[in-house]
Amino acid sequence: MTAEEALRGFERFPAWMWRNAVVLDFVGWLREHNDDLGGDERAKAGFYGLDLYSLYRSIQEVISYLDRVDPAAAGRARERYACFDHASGGDGQAYGFAAAFGAGESCEEEMLEQLVDLQRNALEYARRDGLIAADEFFYAEQNAKVVQASAEYYRTMFSGRVSSWNLRDQHMAGTLDALAGHLSRQRGRPAKIVVWAHNSHVGDARATELGSQGELDVGQLVRERHPGSCRLLGFTTYTGMVTAASDWGGPAERKWVRPALPDSVEELFHDAGGKGFMLSFGHAPQAAQARRREGPGSAGTQPAGHAETGRRDPAGDSPRRIAPIRGTRRTGARRPAGPRLVPRASHIAARTGPAETVAGVAPPAVPMSGGI
Repeated sequence: MTAEEALRGFERFPAWMWRNAVVLDFVGWLREHNDDLGGDERAKAGFYGLDLYSLYRSIQEVISYLDRVDPAAAGRARERYACFDHASGGDGQAYGFAAAFGAGESCEEEMLEQLVDLQRNALEYARRDGLIAADEFFYAEQNAKVVQASAEYYRTMFSGRVSSWNLRDQHMAGTLDALAGHLSRQRGRPAKIVVWAHNSHVGDARATELGSQGELDVGQLVRERHPGSCRLLGFTTYTGMVTAASDWGGPAERKWVRPALPDSVEELFHDAGGKGFMLSFGHAPQAAQARRREGPGSAGTQPAGHAETGRRDPAGDSPRRIAPIRGTRRTGARRPAGPRLVPRASHIAARTGPAETVAGVAPPAVPMSGGI
């Protein structure tokens, strides 16, 4: 399988966030890197997804796995998952609306039953072909968890933004921990992981205004669960070019990112000079407390999304505004040559040490590229 073929599965808006030239080059390089390592599967790096939007794709993955290892269990899975066909006709948000307001049945009990059924046979399935069987069961189990979490997520979308956001990021953090445990068992040593996601997911919510409203995120949860063994690396810019849509579901466009807002940290960094630099905050909790004491008038940062309207997207994601990707200096009317189609602004949480695994916020929790 080629790198281009491996990325064809990204069809949900905004597809270009992962299906783009930058990721294409990375996947191709990663394949060559792994090939150079020979037959030692434990030494190779993987590329995985963490998010929960792949409701129907994950259903297909669970059934496909069970068709191979346990046809009778596959039949039971089809019966349980048929609940979504009755409730939504293939639309996750339609299912959530109907379940939230009593206009249709909730499928959450069936999804929990399916996950328990799969886990009950875990040892039998995983014993069959060693490492490969263990991998395949792990992917199937994570997809079953995606289906269960998606059912609850789409329902909570219509009952409160904070609750649905927290459920999503708790799912991603749980998937990350499960992946770390799985890879660590395979390798016989702690796995080293890099998470590539939007700043709003992998920053620390405790240092933001949204944190004071009850929101949490992956960055906060990783710091709480793995104190001392993770780092958060944020990326921002003053101005530049970006790929974004003018509305949710719209086509990709090349857009000029307006200069940073007055008194924002982006403007502060820009005025400090230097085309690119890194700042290390050794006392992040104290800095967050100081910023909260200063109140809303203190220096803030521009939220970055994948579409340029001021509304949140229907799934409760980050504010849909132009996303800065790479920084440039102020150059009058001249616009810099922008990058090719690239992902939206990203933030990385990494376990200390060289990365062995890259996990991106993209569904499902299985290898994002089958060619790796």
